[in-house]
Amino acid sequence: MSHAEDHEGTRRDFLYYATAGAGAVTAGAAIWPLVHQMNPSADVQALSSIRVDVGGVETGTQISVKFLGKPVFIRRRTQEEIDEALAVELSDLPDPIARNPNITGDVPATDENRALDEAGEWLVMMGVCTHLGCVPLGDGAGDFNGWFCPCHGSHYDTSGRIRRGPAPENLPVPVAEFIDETTIQLG
Repeated sequence: MSHAEDHEGTRRDFLYYATAGAGAVTAGAAIWPLVHQMNPSADVQALSSIRVDVGGVETGTQISVKFLGKPVFIRRRTQEEIDEALAVELSDLPDPIARNPNITGDVPATDENRALDEAGEWLVMMGVCTHLGCVPLGDGAGDFNGWFCPCHGSHYDTSGRIRRGPAPENLPVPVAEFIDETTIQLG
């Protein structure tokens, strides 16, 4: 075997490796924009957590804020509304699950498991009917003095639990917490 033939295999190997490397870089450059476009945009990331000042919310009233493109109802309930929600038997509920990600597990839909604070005064829930995504009417609407979806007739009680109608689930509670006495952070 001559000395020239020994170098020929090395050159061929180099060309294979160089071509494979260039192909890998080209494939990565082509795929990167496709993967990167699936990341959330800056405006979506900015809205992934919001703070809501509830210092001016009077007892017996509610405010609605937009969070992640959906309405969120923040209600400061009266003692009468709290008592009415506490009096409901779990066996009377079509959906016995609290739907509250602030509590781990599928806990029962008691009023205590749906309210934001220990006293039960604050109720925070997504304002989207679980039937077809309509926005329910509030301020004591419906047969149970809570929320009513006029589109298809779903009635929710003062704790946002489905009581009658086609909606399959309670109004969901978003991730929320008090960060001070008058500010609630959503997300």
